[in-house]
This record gives sequence, structure tokens and C-alpha cells, in this order.
Amino acid sequence: MDTQAKSTSKKRITIRSLLEIWLISTKLGLMSFGGPVAHLGYFHEEYIRRRKWMDEQSYADLVALCQFLPGPASSQVGIGIGVIRAGILGGIVSFLGFTIPSVIALIVFAIILQGDEISSAGWIHGLKIVAVSVVAYAILGMSQKLTPDLKRKAIALLALIVTLLWQTAYAQVGIILLSACIGYLIYRQEDEMDGAKIHIPFSRKVAITCLTLFFGLLIILPILREVTSLSWVAMFDSFYRSGSLVFGGGHVVLPLLEREFVSTGWLSHEEFLAGYGVAQAVPGPLFTFAAYVGAIMNGWLGGIVATIAIFLPAFLLVLGTLPFWDRLRSNLKMKGALMGVNAAVVGILISAFYQPIWTSSILKPIDFAFAAILFSMLVYWKLPPWLIVVTGIIGGTLISLF
Repeated sequence: MDTQAKSTSKKRITIRSLLEIWLISTKLGLMSFGGPVAHLGYFHEEYIRRRKWMDEQSYADLVALCQFLPGPASSQVGIGIGVIRAGILGGIVSFLGFTIPSVIALIVFAIILQGDEISSAGWIHGLKIVAVSVVAYAILGMSQKLTPDLKRKAIALLALIVTLLWQTAYAQVGIILLSACIGYLIYRQEDEMDGAKIHIPFSRKVAITCLTLFFGLLIILPILREVTSLSWVAMFDSFYRSGSLVFGGGHVVLPLLEREFVSTGWLSHEEFLAGYGVAQAVPGPLFTFAAYVGAIMNGWLGGIVATIAIFLPAFLLVLGTLPFWDRLRSNLKMKGALMGVNAAVVGILISAFYQPIWTSSILKPIDFAFAAILFSMLVYWKLPPWLIVVTGIIGGTLISLF
């Protein structure tokens, strides 16, 4: 009887956790403007500061892990948080909640509003300024924790300079690897990182299966494409490869998608650029631009298939690496490497904060003044993020009138 009661209680807790993840991730999916760096800021505020689902160090380590993996880093962090909270189902629910709002918006735009120039609307500009305040707040909190000494400040400064001067995915991956080596050499004897042990609720066999599936699809899909000559297989293969081979986030995937679909004549250059403008105007991950491309090609069903194909590699990689995560980060030598990587992440975040977030948002003195107001509302007055977003929309609309 006791066993049955415990099972029922566990089931209720799981259902409640899944519902909680769904509501929070959907809220984030509706309000997370500003790109992957801004998304990490929103995640940090909602999951770490407010709800304390993970400790600061574990969140920083998860961000560092996802920076290493190809694919959309912010989406992978969201999936990882969901998995840690409520298992594989939690990861799926977290992903769906964060992604579905922008997928629906982009499919609707593809079918009804493609070509409309809404990206220049005042309220969109206001949301970009909101992203400035949110990212600044996230960087402030993470830098205090991850760069407490001069050595790590120097690593962050090096990462900032390198990623500002060489804005390529290779530069970002290279500086992360270099910082890991520096951290290993400097901090390999220190035992400073005390992040809580994270329970991953599935076995390493599942992880290995996911990694096998990831590489297997990468090899098999191009073969199926040639053998079958089916347009749906070709489309799935193009999106899957684009999602598998991208380091550096959503902006980096755009040239790959353009090469896969514009150069081959599946959609026009004008349609591609119009969709890119719309993608900038909606919240959530920029990888959902695939939903627009798929909808242009094959309607709403094409949008759904394209979304699954481009995000599937990210999901398989997160599930494939998380069970090995705790062992790696608890190893004394690996701790030093992660300390270096975490410091580099701060520098990379500051670099991305300037370009493209600051340069595309703060265009006039009034923009900076409004960003300062939003930052004060968030940091000093401790107002909820949704109120900051609403204020940003209203303020951006009013600014556009002047």
C-alpha cells in the first residue's frame, strides 16, 4: 500500500512539474526577444534567480556545455533545465513551450503576412531595448560569480576581444577551447566549484542511443535523399544537417539555410529576406526561422516538419551528453577547465551584448535613456519581467512617434 501511495505521489509530482515547466517555458517563449544571449538572461532570471531550480554554478556549467555543442545554445539550455527538472518529458515540454509561440507566428506570417515590414515597428524596437536591460542584468550577475579574481577577469577580457574582432563561429569555439586549456593550467589544483550534484533521470544507455541516432541520421539521411528523390526527405535532410553543423547560434544557421533552399530554387531570395525580417520580430529561438521556410515550401505541415528536423540534432545532443556531465564537472582537473570556460562565456556574452544586441537597439540617446529606465525597474525596483516587457512595448511605440 505504501509503495502504491508513493507511486501515485510521484506521478502527481511529475504531472505538476510538467505543467509548471509548460507554463513557465511558454511564458518565456512569448516574451524572450533579443536572441540567444537575451534568452539566457531570461532563463537565468526565471529559473535561477526566482525559482532556484538550479544553483548558479550548475547553470553556468550547463551554459558552458551547450556552448560546446552545435545547435541553438539557448534552446539546448532550456531543454537541459527541463530534463533535470522532470526527465526527458520535462525536456520535451520545456522545448515545446519555448518554441511553439514563435513557430506558430512564423507559419502564420509565411502564409498570410510574408513580405510585410513589421520588423521596423516601434513596439519591436521597444522589445529590443528590453533585451538590452535583461542581458545587462544577466551579465552583471554572472560576472560577479564567474570572474571573481583577476585571472578569470583576464580570460573574460581575452574572450571579449577575440569574439569582437573575429565574429565567426570558429572564433567562439576556439576561444572556449583555449580558455579551457588556460583554466586547466591555472586552476587544476583548486577545488573551488561547489555546484550541487545534478540528478539526470535516465541512464547512460539512453544517452549513447541518442548520440548514435544523431550521427546515424547525419549519415543515413543524405543517402536516403539520393535513393528516394522524395522532396520531403530532401527537405528533412537539409534542415537536419543545418541544425547539426552550426556553432554560434541562430544567425550562423541563416547562410546555411540560404545555400540549401535559395540556391536550389526552393524559395526566392526576396522570400528568404522577408522571412528573416519577420523572424527578428518574434520572440523565441531564431532557429524557428526554419518554420517559415518550411511553410513557404509546403504549407503549415512543411513548417512543422522543418522545425522538428532543425531542432532534433540539438535535442539528441543534450540527451546524449547530460548523463556524463556531473562526472566531468566533478573531476578536479576538469573543474579548472570549466572555470576557464565559464570566464570565457562571460566575455562572449559581453561581446554579443555589444554586437548585435546593443548596436541594433541603442540607436539614439532616447533609446539609452529608456534602457536605463528598464534596467532600473528590473534591478533596483525588482519589478517582474512581464511588466518590463509591457513597458518596453509601450515605450518603443511612443519613441517611434518622435
